[in-house]
Amino acid sequence: MFVVRPVELTDIDALETLAAQTMPGVHTLPRTRDKIAASVDRSIASFAAHVDIPSEESYLFVLEQQATGEIVGTAAIFASAGSNGTYFSFRNDVIQQVSRDLNISHSVHALTLCSELTAYSQLSGFYLNNRSSAGLEAGLLSRARLLFAVLAPHRFGDRFFVPLAGITDKNGQSPFWEALGRKFFQMDFLDAEKVIGGARNRTLIVELMPHYPVYVPLLPGDAQAAMGQIHSDGELAFDLLTEEGFEADDYIDIFDGGPILQAHKNSLRTFSGSIMRRVVHAEPGQSFDMLVTYAVAASNEQNFRAVTVACPSADAGDTVSLPQDAQDALMVVPGDNVICVRI
Repeated sequence: MFVVRPVELTDIDALETLAAQTMPGVHTLPRTRDKIAASVDRSIASFAAHVDIPSEESYLFVLEQQATGEIVGTAAIFASAGSNGTYFSFRNDVIQQVSRDLNISHSVHALTLCSELTAYSQLSGFYLNNRSSAGLEAGLLSRARLLFAVLAPHRFGDRFFVPLAGITDKNGQSPFWEALGRKFFQMDFLDAEKVIGGARNRTLIVELMPHYPVYVPLLPGDAQAAMGQIHSDGELAFDLLTEEGFEADDYIDIFDGGPILQAHKNSLRTFSGSIMRRVVHAEPGQSFDMLVTYAVAASNEQNFRAVTVACPSADAGDTVSLPQDAQDALMVVPGDNVICVRI
């Protein structure tokens, strides 16, 4: 069994090991121990904070294999993107060009620097060992942070977005950056990422990035082809998020051109499909005609846990039958309330 839970100080070594593995250069874990420790401290403080309006809080979750205690994945959610500034992205626009004299009318694809995602809640930092062989735990890791948002809606906005890493070559260089960003920053892609630190709200972005629409047909072919395309390591996350209800048509990342998925919470399966149920004990050896697989989360903000459970359908009644190992993982007992959503 796998359990998703809030990160703890004792997880820093495991996170450092995960961060040392090969993964895209953006939207992932910090790479140094000091920055990982700072991220963990910030998450612990965020879970402990009394929140009326979402602000600078960030919540980091880990996927733990119960039998071994090994940390095999991470996922994060930021309460309000750009809370200490403005979150920048490129918006896909269509500009109509018309010449009445020549009787010509056509549409031109353009990119416009915008701050429309500011104050949206941002999903980030999704990473999982052995993505190619991942099972239900992948969906659990992605969905658990949204279950926390269902449990604590006052901590988050009504809209969510997810930036996914764009295409880079074997040397970590981005064709989109080479065609556009380099012209304004005068540095390599990875160097720029280090300066920015993965953020998209730094003042130097608006100072250096073009303020006027960028006409896409003027970009080289490889840069155009990279727009809205995901790094191969992000395909699992993309599939999970689009199945959840996120859409990827409107925005791309200003650095690597990767897709930015966004949605209103009411369009997401976790919000629309979640049900609150009271725990009852499932006796060992008890047989049922048909089982349904749920992601189940303990309804406790300060002691959040989430697991996957195959159990009788809980859709109609007011209870859910959980075996003892699931109760132990969730730290609940019969009579406690949990949140369930089909996975």
